[in-house]
Order: sequence, then C-alpha cells, then structure tokens
Amino acid sequence: MIAWLTENWLKILIPALTFIATIIVGLWLRRVLNDAFERWRARTKWSGSILVKKLVYRLLPLWFLLLGISIAVIVSVLPAEAKNITFRVSGSLFVLSLVWAVIVLSERLLKVYLPRMKMTLPAIVLITNIIRIIFVVVGALIILDIWGVPTTPLLLLILVIILGGALALRNAAPDLFAGLQLSATQHIKIGDYIKLETGEEGYVADINWNTTHIKTLTESITLVPNRRLLGGTIINYGHPLKKAKEPFHFFSRVHTTELTGFGARNLREFADTLRMVPDAVVYYHTHRFLEQHHYLTPEPSNDFATWVSDALGEEVLGEKLASVDIFEFPNLSTLKERIIGMIEEYLATNPGLREAQYGEEFYFMKSVSVVFPTSYVVTDLREFVETLRKISIGSLYFHIFESRLRLGRGFNDFSVWMRDSLEEPELAVQISRLDPYTYTLEGLRLALIQLIEKHIK
Repeated sequence: MIAWLTENWLKILIPALTFIATIIVGLWLRRVLNDAFERWRARTKWSGSILVKKLVYRLLPLWFLLLGISIAVIVSVLPAEAKNITFRVSGSLFVLSLVWAVIVLSERLLKVYLPRMKMTLPAIVLITNIIRIIFVVVGALIILDIWGVPTTPLLLLILVIILGGALALRNAAPDLFAGLQLSATQHIKIGDYIKLETGEEGYVADINWNTTHIKTLTESITLVPNRRLLGGTIINYGHPLKKAKEPFHFFSRVHTTELTGFGARNLREFADTLRMVPDAVVYYHTHRFLEQHHYLTPEPSNDFATWVSDALGEEVLGEKLASVDIFEFPNLSTLKERIIGMIEEYLATNPGLREAQYGEEFYFMKSVSVVFPTSYVVTDLREFVETLRKISIGSLYFHIFESRLRLGRGFNDFSVWMRDSLEEPELAVQISRLDPYTYTLEGLRLALIQLIEKHIK
C-alpha cells in the first residue's frame, strides 16, 4: 500500500488540491457575493433581495462542492466511464438543487406580492401550483437529457396530456380565467351585495377558481360561474346596508281637470267661494303650472295671484299671494285658510271692489288623480337610489308633492319610509327639509340622489 502511494502520490495529490482549491474559491466567492448583495439591497431596497441572498448563501457551498468533485475527477486518472457517471450524478444534483431553489424563491415571492395585488387565496394557491409543476417538469427533462434518456417521446406525452386536459377543461377554463381576473381587479369582493341581470342577488360568500358563492337573503347558497360575473350586467351594491322593516313601493298617478261650476268676478265672491270649494281646488290652482312646466325654476306664481294682479288690477295683493311659501304649510286646508285670510285683510282696508271684465272671471277647477302602483319595490338605500334614477317624473311628483300636501301627511313619502321602516331619522329629516318648490323635478331627483349617496358613504 505504501509502495503504491509512493508511486502514485501525484495522481492523488493533484485532484485533492484541485478539490480543496475549488472549495476555498467557493467560500471566498460566497463572502464577496454576500457583500455585493448587501450593497445591492441597500441601493434597490427590494423586499425580495433578502430571500435571494439566503437561498444563494445556503446553496453556494453545495454547488462548489459538486464543482470541486467534477474538476477533481477530470484531472484524475479514473477511467472514462467513472468520470461520465460522476458528471451525470453531479449535474443531476445541481439541477435538483437549482429547481428546488427556484421553486422555493418563487413561492415566497408569490406569497409576498400576490396578496398585495388583492388576489384571493384560491387564486394564490392555483398560481403557485402551476409554477411549481412547470419547474419540476423542466428540471426532470434536463436530468433525463443529462442521463441520455430520449426526451422527445416524453415531450409528446406531456403535449398530449396538456391537450387532453385543455379539452377536458374547455368549459371550466373561462371560469378559471374569470376567477383570476376577479381576484386581480377586485370589482367584486367577499361581503359585497350583488344583483345579477337574471335576478339572482345576495351577499358574496366566497370566490373560488371556477364559481362564486352567493348567499341569498333566505340563507341559501347560489353557485354562479365566474364567467357570468364578467360577461353579464352586475349591480354591485358594495357592503350590505340595513334592510327596511317594510319595503317601499313606488307609485305613480295620472290626473284630469274637472270644472266645479263655481266662479268669481271680484275679491268678495272669490273669498266666499274659496271657503266652500274642496281642497283639491287649492291644490290644482297652486300646482298646475308647476306640474305642467316642471323644467322651470324657481316656482311659478299660483293662479290666484295671477288673476288678482292681471284681471282685477290689485297688484299689491297679487304680489302678496305670489309670495306665499307653499312649503311652509303641512296640508291644503291651512294653505287655503292663509290665502283667504290675506284676501280678507286686504278687503278690510280696501273696501272698493273691482270687477273683472267679461270673460276674465275666475273659474274654480280641481284636479282628479288616479294612483296606480309601479313595478319598483326596494328594501334598502342602495336599491332606493338606483330606482330613484329610473322612476318617472309623475312618480317622483306623487311621492314628494301629492303625499305631503294633498294627502295631508305633512311629510313626503320618502322621509316617512326612511324614518319608520329604515330607522334613518337623520336622513329622513334632511330630505324633508329640501324645498321641492325651488327645484325643477329633474333637479330635485338629482338632489335626492346626491343626498342619499352621501349618507351611504
């Protein structure tokens, strides 16, 4: 043995020195790279640099160990077959370690960055698994190539599997990509209340890779394919709002004008007749022009003031009647009494009666309304404000003007519902304080929408 070592010491020493030198260079390079990484991290301040540093710092000794063995075998006197096996084993171990490093680094980076993109957990798991499979397959193909195993049949097999999977999942693929898009855009999130164009509605309970779970108000679960959420019309009400004790039903109305048969030629006849006519007469003559010309603002003068000023020439009284703020009165009876009182006060100080010329007498008329329900029914403020955009002018007029004065409620229907059924007294008061006579009807609609949307936010 000693004789053999004496004769072959150089053949052993050279590979050994080569191996040791490679390890020393590796340790030195590890330190240099560590310092370089520190400078790079300080300059870029990239949060992923610490992950890269740890992996490289851990794997460099192994890689230089494999490199040292390979170089030592090259300079050794081992037979070619032994060298070949050593190269293949070292190469395979290097590929395995590299694949492992890339997979670990990818998973950690995805866990850091995908939640920042507000991806859901199912989407994160799916993307992570796809990346893991890709690198494992690539690593396996490289190792097989190192060992001389033909990879063409394997590649064909993988291609067949991919095509078969694509055919098998051709119906699920749109849902998969839709789920990824929903996770990325966050247009629909867990906890939102949504309504589909087909009628399904409820709270989003879960969004997985192919379906979205909607929890209805009856506590049942509806499974909706993700592609329907992207391809259809969806109303997203955001986080759920308080539900009303009783739903609000929108009504509308049409009206006709009816002659009462009463007329007046002077102020005395006018005041006496006004006492005996129904309140519907007062409503007609104070709201007719407003209803017919709803696009004008501010509120037009009432018929009483116009006749007194134009037909009788009593401009002072006419101005007083025109200045009556209808919004101050809770019902038509008090409004009528106020108008009659103003005329009586004027007659007390101006006893001389002026007669209207023939054909300019005042004829009392009244409005007859027919009320009918619409198809709109709402249960919370989001549904209410969306429906408010759609209802007709007639419906808006009925719930704001007619319900307050003609129906003698003192409040509009919207405020009553919000106060009693929704238990939103603050919003109810804000809406009741809106003077509808200072808006056009479209302007009033916009003011209501803005007020409710501000309250929701």
